[in-house]
Amino acid sequence: MTRIIYIPFDQLNVEHGAMKVANKTSDQIVFVESQRMITGRRWHKQRLFFLMSSARHFAAELKSDGWQVTYLVSPTTVDGLRQMQNTFPDSEVVCATPNSFRLKKQLEEFGVTFVENDFFLTSSTLFDLWAEKQSSFTMENFYRAQRKRLAILMDGNEPRGGTWNYDADNRLPPPKEHEWGQPLKWNFDEIDEQVFSQIPDTAWGEVNEKTWATTRREALAALDHFLVHHFKEFGPYEDAMPLGSWNAHHSLLSPYLNNGLLHASEVVKAALVRFEVGDIPMSSCEGFIRQIIGWREYINGMYWYLGEDYRNNNHLNAERALLPLFHDPEKTQMNCVKSIVSDIYERGWTHHIPRLMVLSNLALLTGVSPQEFLDWMREVFIDAADWVMVPNVIGMATHADDGVLMTKPYAAGGAYISKMSQYCKTCVYDPKQRTGPQACPFTTLYWDFLDRHVETFSKNHRMFQQMGGLRKLNNLPDVRVQAQSVLQGLVSGTV
Repeated sequence: MTRIIYIPFDQLNVEHGAMKVANKTSDQIVFVESQRMITGRRWHKQRLFFLMSSARHFAAELKSDGWQVTYLVSPTTVDGLRQMQNTFPDSEVVCATPNSFRLKKQLEEFGVTFVENDFFLTSSTLFDLWAEKQSSFTMENFYRAQRKRLAILMDGNEPRGGTWNYDADNRLPPPKEHEWGQPLKWNFDEIDEQVFSQIPDTAWGEVNEKTWATTRREALAALDHFLVHHFKEFGPYEDAMPLGSWNAHHSLLSPYLNNGLLHASEVVKAALVRFEVGDIPMSSCEGFIRQIIGWREYINGMYWYLGEDYRNNNHLNAERALLPLFHDPEKTQMNCVKSIVSDIYERGWTHHIPRLMVLSNLALLTGVSPQEFLDWMREVFIDAADWVMVPNVIGMATHADDGVLMTKPYAAGGAYISKMSQYCKTCVYDPKQRTGPQACPFTTLYWDFLDRHVETFSKNHRMFQQMGGLRKLNNLPDVRVQAQSVLQGLVSGTV
């Protein structure tokens, strides 16, 4: 009997998801390009291009391999599936469990049959078993359990090398002279060109060149390029923010992991094979492996475990509208923010430290609504997904969940940015000053943030040092005045 096998745009893999149970001789494979999805938000052009082109390439590859494939452009996903059922009456619609609450609910209501989502290494059942035994949801505890369960970088029950993580070795600032290398670039093919011509004018950002792979073959080449050219130095400079390189030594693989072109198991396997050659330091191997089997799996697990309402948390009562600089880098004089937002405008990507310690930090310090900031992060990053961004923004970035994920807020002044980047040396602001015309907005706002939430953070034992610093501040009244001026300037786009 004919089945309709629905493939979402983040499940593009012939060996996983619903394709794993599909029958080439009888099943109809369907892709639905939802116009509501494309036009419903002000998405980044790179994001739309990547998702649409990857899906169309995957559909074309399946068709050339003998599968019966239909690629629909419909008002909504459900409209497309209804159209398929009209063509094939009484056919069961099958899909791997979706990666978001919203799509899962829509497909459940339509009557779709779900098969196991195996795009992650940890099932929901396994994660829930871990979470229900925890007094606090510490990622490090989950990561160590993962290492043991998956038998990765282990000597029996002990971590290989004697240490679970190498964070202390992986926090080097960018050196003055360093060869960062160049990421791969790709050539537009006929499908890419077609997609490019159909991106709505209302979308944000640029697609001046093909920065991101859109086929399985290209994604595998990107994996190999990282392992050969960047893996060795990934660890030490994992947190560095250089001016001369937008990618540093990061893998740039998250988009392909998140849409299915690569699977976590094969990326981990390839990294371990490369590590065994002997020239990759443990700090780089462990740091990279931790991002995949630790952080990525943990965030996905917590997304489902915490439930759909988690996204609405706003413990610090942050209600400020999104600052204009997040959409226009010319609306700020801060060199770090201007540079990072410009990078995002061009490519739809920046690595985790600019995201957390510059952009999210700024949203946290200025009291931007967590939900508005979440919407922006979902729209502008090429690797954004609901399961990724909800826990990261609500829990880690804006501390809107009262410490469910992170026991203290990731708040910092200009000193951290100065230490880990090359932005401050050419900036009009001085990270060492908290008042006056040259005071760094991050430094001013950091102390004002602690002051505004002093009652909340004084109860947090992990904030003891920060609260002690606040009490010793000899010009707090001046900082408060300066902070109001900075906030007004950020709202007007002049700071």
